[in-house]
Amino acid sequence: MNMTLTQRLSVVFAFLLLICCGTSVLLQVRSNKMHELEVVQGLSRELAQHIARDTQLMDANGLKPDAVRELFSQLMLVNPSVEVYLLDGDGKIVGDAAPKDRVLRDRVDLAPVRRLLAGDPLPILGDDPRSMEARKVFSAAPLMVMGRPAGFLYVVLLGEAHDRFAERGATSEALSTALWSIGLIALLCLLAGLAAFGWITRPLRRLTDLVSHFDVNAVPVTLPAAAAAAEHRGKGHDEIAVLDATFKQMQNRLSEQWQTLTRQSQDRRELVANISHDLRTPLASLHGYLEVLSVKDASLSVEERRRYLGIALDQSRKVGGLAQSLLELVRLEHGFVVPVVERFSLTDLVQDIFQKFELSAEAKAVTLMPNFAPSIPGVHADLGLIERVLTNLLDNALRHTPAEGEVKVSLLPKGCFIEVTVSDSGPGIAAELREGLFLRPFNIGGARRDGGLGLRIVHQILQLHGHRIELMDVPGQGATFRFALPIDQQTAERMLPKD
Repeated sequence: MNMTLTQRLSVVFAFLLLICCGTSVLLQVRSNKMHELEVVQGLSRELAQHIARDTQLMDANGLKPDAVRELFSQLMLVNPSVEVYLLDGDGKIVGDAAPKDRVLRDRVDLAPVRRLLAGDPLPILGDDPRSMEARKVFSAAPLMVMGRPAGFLYVVLLGEAHDRFAERGATSEALSTALWSIGLIALLCLLAGLAAFGWITRPLRRLTDLVSHFDVNAVPVTLPAAAAAAEHRGKGHDEIAVLDATFKQMQNRLSEQWQTLTRQSQDRRELVANISHDLRTPLASLHGYLEVLSVKDASLSVEERRRYLGIALDQSRKVGGLAQSLLELVRLEHGFVVPVVERFSLTDLVQDIFQKFELSAEAKAVTLMPNFAPSIPGVHADLGLIERVLTNLLDNALRHTPAEGEVKVSLLPKGCFIEVTVSDSGPGIAAELREGLFLRPFNIGGARRDGGLGLRIVHQILQLHGHRIELMDVPGQGATFRFALPIDQQTAERMLPKD
């Protein structure tokens, strides 16, 4: 059966409500009946005793039939529902005024009689002489003849006349009232239940609609902090509201992850395209000069041959460098490189790298300027990887610093870290190119800034050390990059990413 949750809850609620109402009515009817029996028996409890005291039903010769018939006739006129029976000491019926063949029992169980005479709580039901199964309220009293027990006077308080009258009128009216009560109560409770279920399941229906329209490509929507806190305080104990908030968080998280994956896929495609372009240019040049050397070798002078070979070697080194950088980036991104932390002098490392770029800087008339604070302590990191970071940053800075410019490396203690800043006096990086700077190559003035791979490698190496590199906005300077390295071993180990 294809039903919604609200409909299923409503059907189950209606069924349980009907059962509860029916059970309640049955219990109420039974309670009213028992109360009626208790009242009747309580009011007539002494009836048999009064009859036994005021009427001579037995003498030394036994039963007095005329007295019994007279008594029964008087009682039937006063109260038609009363039936009187005389019992001997064993409960055998020895006298009655019932029509012929209406008495079906020949004896009555005396246990309820003794309970009544002992004063047990009412109602107490005894045998009905005119039925083999029915039990009814009664009044009883012992009969004494010449001071000796001679039997019992047994009075059924609600006899056949009462049963016939009840079946003919009162019972049907009571049943009709009970049925109308059940219907009215069930209808009111059902309407209230439907309204309650609609109100309770409204957040669930809203959540269902939200899930059915879930779009992983949707832009994540983050609630303001104040609104989120108010919602949490107001619905902190509502499981459906908590589920709704959790799903929204999951939706935002999935959307963010999907967008991140999409962006990474796009970045990888751009990287492959850029690498392909970078490789195609030197390879084409290398192929062209090698082809000239192969075809015109006999006609070329020694100087031309050397020049062509030099250009070919230079292009070959570019291809080798790009291939090496690409391989290094792949190893870093896929976790094949594990930092080996050791203590070393950062000032000595910067001086060594300055010496490596000294000739290149002189050729471009660029000044390399160290700016070290006094007493720089040693740092704990992977020496080879940090050397690669500084090499890439200085290589990029030199490549984009104009003649008569300067490249500065600053070292400044900051608490448990040494802050490293590499800046140049070049054109800098435009604001629109800064997003994803360390994730994909970028262009300056229409030309791709070499170092896209280098900056990605720098980013990955510092991530392996538990740090990150930042592009600072410093007035009067070009591109300024900053990162920090820990001074003590404990800080270094704490900052390393855990497996």
